[in-house]
Amino acid sequence: MLDLKVFNSALDQLETEKGVSRDKIIEAIEQALAAAYKKDYGKKGQIVRSHFDIASGKTEFEQVKIVVDSSTVRMPEEKEPEEGASDDLRPRFNAEHHILIDDARKIKKGAELDDEIIFPLEAKDDYGRIAAQTAKQVIIQKIREAERQAVLAEFTQRTDDIVSGSIQRIERGNVFIDLGRTVGLLPYEEQIPGEHYRQGGRIKAYIVSVTEGPRGVNVRLSRSHPEFLKKLFAIETPEIAHAVVEIKSVAREAGARSKVAVTSHDPKVDPIGSCVGQRGVRVSTVMNELAGEKIDIIEWSADISRFISSSLSPARILNVSIDETDHRARVTVSEDQMSLAIGRGGQNVRLAAKLTGWRIDIEGTAGETIAQSDADEEEINIEGKDVSEESALAETLAAEGMPMESTEKEENHEVPHAPVEDEEKGKI
Repeated sequence: MLDLKVFNSALDQLETEKGVSRDKIIEAIEQALAAAYKKDYGKKGQIVRSHFDIASGKTEFEQVKIVVDSSTVRMPEEKEPEEGASDDLRPRFNAEHHILIDDARKIKKGAELDDEIIFPLEAKDDYGRIAAQTAKQVIIQKIREAERQAVLAEFTQRTDDIVSGSIQRIERGNVFIDLGRTVGLLPYEEQIPGEHYRQGGRIKAYIVSVTEGPRGVNVRLSRSHPEFLKKLFAIETPEIAHAVVEIKSVAREAGARSKVAVTSHDPKVDPIGSCVGQRGVRVSTVMNELAGEKIDIIEWSADISRFISSSLSPARILNVSIDETDHRARVTVSEDQMSLAIGRGGQNVRLAAKLTGWRIDIEGTAGETIAQSDADEEEINIEGKDVSEESALAETLAAEGMPMESTEKEENHEVPHAPVEDEEKGKI
């Protein structure tokens, strides 16, 4: 006799631990009982269904027949067509599976083709070992399918969001992260270059996509995606979470440097100060999560000349000339600011081009083109300039009359750059 109290407790446990609803579990049980009944007492071609009453613990069985006629099935008196000689795909009439429309209308008035006619079956409580094993396999399979669908629905809703988990294992450069109900994949190409991972360590990642595969739900993660940086700022900055401050664009070279353009929808709120936080605590938290990646926070502007000028921070720009036709900006900088504007290996101007979406040409005061960077290209053209950070710092300090060694402490103090619009504002 079925113990309904224990049975309901098991349903509650499955629903809590696996996230599978009671209705799905009961549906799986009904299909399993129908499969067991058909295995021991059914006939070939029969459609058997069961209805389980969770209140009483009783099960009712029924046979289903489909209403057909000579146009939908091949009647017993019809000869089988020769192989390849006919395109007739009608199935052979089976009295256990089909019922002719004339007979169906005697049972159910107004029956039409493809309707179902229900016949009650005698209930059975005694099943053989094979039938019981079949029922067990059906229940396990259906519960796994329901669990997979529940996991798929949950993580599909969380796409474009950050998740946290523990590192389960590392195989061939790919990191598998335990997310609780499933395992996410952090591929090598989505990792931050130079970052090291250890088994059992906690980690945050951005959900890029969620798909259903033959082995379950595939959750693809990323730590190098620009959206990961935006979501981290949204967590640390309440003004962004409440849409007072908006991140307009992000340009990122994971593990090295990023530029973030922000704007405020409230004139009383400073967008850069909101992201940096008191004594830089907010941006420092984000940088620590990104393995020390440097972050430049600049203020977005609808004036493209001003925006491009700010995007090349910390360099001071003399002039920006806009060519709307070619979507190109020619930026003039002084000799001592040239290396800062270009950056090491062209990184600064390359990120500025990605951030603004414009092609940026760096020109000297004499009008010569020093560097060219396109928002859609990774490479830039640099004409005979030393673009190392040391060179840029040396030139800037020489122009300001400061010794080179005075910047070593600033180099180690990882505070992000902010746009410098005039001498009084200074750097954040």
